[in-house]
Amino acid sequence: MKICNFIIILILCFGVHLQAQNKADNFKQQAQSSLEKKDYTKARYLFIQAYRNYANEGKITQAVECGTQATSLYYRENYYQEAFDLCRQMGQIVTNQEQAEQKKLYDLNFLITKERLQMYIKLRNAAQAQLQLNILDNLAEESGNSQLMENLLYIKTDYFYFFGQKEEGDAAFNRLISQYREKKEYGKVSECYQNLIAIARKANNTSLMEQTFVKYMVWTDSVKMLTAEDKLGALQQKYDDSLQTILEKDDKLAAKQYIIVGLCTLVAILIAGLVFLVFLAMRFIILNRKLKKIIQTITEHSEQQTGFIQSISEQMKPTLIEMNKSVAQLQTTVPDQAKALRYRVDALEQFGNHIQELSTLENSLLEPYETQSFNVSAFCEKVLEQIKENVHPDVEITTDIPKIEIKTNAEQLQRILLHLLKNAALYTTSGKIKLEFKKKGAHICQFIVTDNGPGIPAEKQEMIFKPFTEIKDLADGDGLGLPICFLIASKMNGTLSIDPEYKKGSRFILVLQV
Repeated sequence: MKICNFIIILILCFGVHLQAQNKADNFKQQAQSSLEKKDYTKARYLFIQAYRNYANEGKITQAVECGTQATSLYYRENYYQEAFDLCRQMGQIVTNQEQAEQKKLYDLNFLITKERLQMYIKLRNAAQAQLQLNILDNLAEESGNSQLMENLLYIKTDYFYFFGQKEEGDAAFNRLISQYREKKEYGKVSECYQNLIAIARKANNTSLMEQTFVKYMVWTDSVKMLTAEDKLGALQQKYDDSLQTILEKDDKLAAKQYIIVGLCTLVAILIAGLVFLVFLAMRFIILNRKLKKIIQTITEHSEQQTGFIQSISEQMKPTLIEMNKSVAQLQTTVPDQAKALRYRVDALEQFGNHIQELSTLENSLLEPYETQSFNVSAFCEKVLEQIKENVHPDVEITTDIPKIEIKTNAEQLQRILLHLLKNAALYTTSGKIKLEFKKKGAHICQFIVTDNGPGIPAEKQEMIFKPFTEIKDLADGDGLGLPICFLIASKMNGTLSIDPEYKKGSRFILVLQV
C-alpha cells in the first residue's frame, strides 16, 4: 500500500512539473505572437509571466531571454524604473545560479548588461553608458567567446556614433566588417552598412548618413565584382579539371568535345553576366550621384531657409528702432495716433520674434527640455494668478487640480497654459473658464482648458496648429501662438489638440509624459 501511494505521489509531481513547463512555453509563444502583431503591452505582460515561470522552474537561460524582451518593451514606452528593477531581479537570479554551479554565466550577464546599456543610451546618460560598455568589454574578454566579441564590436559602434565619437565609431565598425570580409560573409557586411545608416538616420546625422551611404554603394559595387570573381575562379577550376581529364582519357574524344562545348557555353554566359554586372554598376554609380545631389540640395535649402528667417528678423530690427523713435516723437503732438502706431509696431516686433522662434523649434525638435519635479496644484494657482486681470468680470474661473507631484519642464508648461488661458479670457465674455488636471496612467497626464466662448468652427480646427494658414492684420494677432505651443508640446514629449466633440465653446487638451 505504501509503495502504491509513493508511486501516485511521484506521478502527480511529474504531472505538476510538466504542466508548469508547458505553461511557461505557452506564455513565451503567446508573447512572441503578440510582439509580431505589435501589441506591445500584451507582449510585455506575457514575457514577464514566462520569465517568472521559467525562473521558478530553474531554467535561467530561458528566464533571462524572456526577461530581456520584457525589459526592452518597458523602456520602449519610457517605463525605465520598471525596466531597471527587472534587470536587477535577473542579475540576482543569475548570481544565485553562478554560486550554485560554481562558474560564471557570461552569456546571461552579457544580455542583462546590454539592456542596461541600451537604456542609458536612450536616456543620453553618457557616463553610465560608458560604465556598462566597460562591463560588457570585460565579460566578452573573460569569456573568450568569439560570438560575444563580435556582438560587442557592433554594440561599441552603435554607442560611439550615438554620442558623436566618430573616430572611435569608425574604428569599431571597420573591425566589425573586416571580420566578415575575411570570412567572405558579404551579406553580413551589407547588413552592417544598412544598420549604420539606420543609426545615422535615427540620430539625424546627415553627414554620417551621406558618408555611410556612399561607402555602402561602393561596397555594393565591389562585392558584386568579388562574387563574380569567385564564380569565375570556380568555373576556371572546373574548366582546368575538365581539360586534365580530357588529356588523361584520350580514348573518350566525344566526351571531351561535349565538355569543351559546355565549358565554352558557361564562359560565354559568365562573360555576358560580367557585362551585365558592369552595366548595373554604372547604373548604381549614376543613381548614387543623383541621390547625393538631392541630399545636398535638401540640406542647403534647409540651411538657407533658417538663415533667411534669421536675416529677416535682424533686418527688421533697425526699422523697428526708427519707428519706435518716431512714435516717441509723436507722443506729445498726436498721442492717439502715436498709441495706435505703437500697438502696430509692437505687433510687428512680436511677429518677427515668433517667426524666429518657430524656425528654432522646428530645427531642435529632437533636443528635449530639462525636467524638474513640482507640485501641480501650486503651479496652476500661480498661472491662474497671472491671467486674472485679463478675465471679463462676468466670467467665473474654476479648477480641478489635485495636490500631486509631476516631473516636466515647468517654464515651457507655463507658456502653453498661459497662452491657452489668455485666449480663453479674450474670447469668453460670460460663463466659465475651467482648468483641469487628470492622471491617465503611471506616466501620462492631461491639462484641459475649457471655455464658454464662441468656439472655433469645425472646418478651421485642423488648421489652427499650422502657421501661416490665413492672411490677417498683425494688430489682431499673428496666429502663431498655437503653432508655437504645438511644437513646444512635441519637444516636451507630448501633444496639444482641440476636442472636436465639445460644442459649448472651446476645449484644448495637453497630454504629457511625466
